[in-house]
Formats: sequence, structure tokens, C-alpha cells
Amino acid sequence: MEHIYDMIIIGGGPGGYTAALYAARAGLDTVLLEKLSAGGQMALTAEIDNFPGFEEGVDGFSLGEKMRIGAERFGAKTELAEAFSLNLSEKVKTVETSEGIYCGRTVVLSTGANPRELGLPGEKELTGRGVNYCAACDGMFYKGKTVAVVGGGNTAAADALLLSRICKKVFVIHRRDTLRATKIYHAPLQNAENVEFRWNSTVSGLLYGEKLTGVRCKNVHTGEETVLACDGLFVSIGRKPATELVRGQLELDPAGYVKADESTRTNLPGVFAVGDVRTKVLRQVVTAMADGAVASHYAEEFLAGEA
Repeated sequence: MEHIYDMIIIGGGPGGYTAALYAARAGLDTVLLEKLSAGGQMALTAEIDNFPGFEEGVDGFSLGEKMRIGAERFGAKTELAEAFSLNLSEKVKTVETSEGIYCGRTVVLSTGANPRELGLPGEKELTGRGVNYCAACDGMFYKGKTVAVVGGGNTAAADALLLSRICKKVFVIHRRDTLRATKIYHAPLQNAENVEFRWNSTVSGLLYGEKLTGVRCKNVHTGEETVLACDGLFVSIGRKPATELVRGQLELDPAGYVKADESTRTNLPGVFAVGDVRTKVLRQVVTAMADGAVASHYAEEFLAGEA
């Protein structure tokens, strides 16, 4: 007979490991499934400077490892396994993975969100050869070179600002005539001598041989196309939630995020969604961690009612 856990957590980001910590500390038999490494998307961040308690900032990978160790200290198990399919509607939920089938009375979904792609020909082939999705991860590869950032939100602005300190030239390509990013980013970018804006523009094509050599920009009003020579392109146009596994089981909002309020409860009993994968106003490490603690609380409450 398959072992039945009190809680299965899918995804090892800050929300997942906080849920694991709180659940294990409360005496719940807890397993966390992660396909890569502790921290999730956070692990790809070179420096997190808005996490309380680290006055000099902290890198995401180290923080993720600390979270894993903290949860395992109380008995939570981490299994390196990729989830392929879920059955969440039964009293005992099942998760089919690369390492076998896991059974649990509650499931916490902490699968996060992945970068959105432009969907241009050659984009996938050029990933790692000029096309990038994380300036903190890959910016140093372009030290002293020319890059372009596409997007106008907080992520794009932060990426452009970081790259302006590393690169010779930074083009910011945005489909509107002003940034959507919060005001804190506007002045530093406008005052940076090596940052140039291409307003009302989109990237309509990639130029490349063995690697990226430039991008084609299209003015959204006139249709005029221009070519920007660059060594790297950083795509910062938002994220798409990793909800493919739960489509048809959990209710999703129009953007594809799991519908779950501040209780983290979904439309299915005993199933919770935490962090970037759920509908929420602010997606940050600390808000994901808060979700994890809340999910553990309501999972305990659910299990007590099942007993």
C-alpha cells in the first residue's frame, strides 16, 4: 500500500518551503517535490535586497538552501521529482512524478510562474545564445556589450537598471510611450547616460547567425521597422503561471492563475495554492512565504475536520 502523507507540496520556492516548515513543525507528515533546486525562481536571483533581516542583501540560491534546511530540521522531506499529473478531487490525492506516485490528504501547489516569451522565430534556439529572461542571472555575460530590454513593467525596469551598470549600452523597447514600472525606477533610468528608450515599439524579429546579432523594432503607430544591433536581448514582459497540471481541476482566473484568496484555499477541499501561482496583488518572496504559513494553518484545520 502506498504511503499516505498528510501534506504534499509541489514546488520548492519560498511559499512551498514555508508551508513545509510550518506543517512539519506542527507534526504533519510532509513531503515537498521539487524538480530542480530549493528556492524555485528565487534561486536564479543574484541578489535579493528587500528581504528583511539581511542588511547587505542575500543571493536567492543561498536563501533557498536555508529554507530547505530549516524545513528539513523539523522532519519535512524533500524529493527531487518532477510532477507529471495530479488527481486532486479524491479524499486521498495522488501526484504522479518522475520518481513514482505520491499520495496525500492535502496538496499545496507552489509551482510558481515562468517568464513569458515573445513567440518569435528563432527565440527558443537563441536562448542562452543572446536571448535571455533573467538579467540578474545572465547580465554579466554581456559586460561591456550592447543589450536590449523589452518590456515596461517593474521587472523590465529593474533589469535595465542592473544592465546599465554592466553594459556599454542598453536599449529599452516598450510598446507604450511611458514605463508602467513604479516611479522609483523612472529617474535612475532616464538619468543613465547609456540607456536609450525606444517608445511605442515592439520587437518584430530577431537577427542572428550562430548567436543573436540584433533585433528588428516595429513602431506600433506607423509600422516603420528599424534594426538595433545588439549582443543580447532580455525579455521582461511578465510571467505565465505554471498551472498546466491543474487545468480542468482547479478554477483559474483569465490570466491562468489559480483562484485562491488570502486563505490560499482553492475550489477543491484540501488543495491550496501559494506564491506566484495564485491570484494576488503582489508577488514577492515575503508574500509567498506568508501564503505558505497560511496554507499550513488551513491544511491543519482541514485535516482536523477529516479525523
